Amino acid sequence: QVQLVESGGGLVQAGGSLRLSCAASGRTFISYVMGWFRQAPGKERESVAAISWSGVSTYYASSVKARFTISRDNAKNTMYLQMNSLKPEDTAVYYCAAGSRWLPSKQEEYVYWGQGTQVTVSS
Repeated sequence: QVQLVESGGGLVQAGGSLRLSCAASGRTFISYVMGWFRQAPGKERESVAAISWSGVSTYYASSVKARFTISRDNAKNTMYLQMNSLKPEDTAVYYCAAGSRWLPSKQEEYVYWGQGTQVTVSS
């Protein structure tokens, strides 16, 4: 079992930056594909980015490509999401998730989920 804890959310002005972290428990972090998802008020949860076991492969939703960067440090059991040039439409609760297969945007492939961290971007 893996427990995931997100941190780093907050309130930022449009154009600003935030870095989210996802800390994982256990010694098998490298066994998991890791992903970031978000859910805005009144909307369905959507995929944001994902990273493969070693970090060689990454995936980004088109809405965040070139603005967000996903990374992981397997020695620290931690995944990151660097978010730059934030827009009001990026406002959402951001969740990290862990899965076993490289189907990066498919929520059903992720087995473990964190509780989420709120990101609010003001205009």
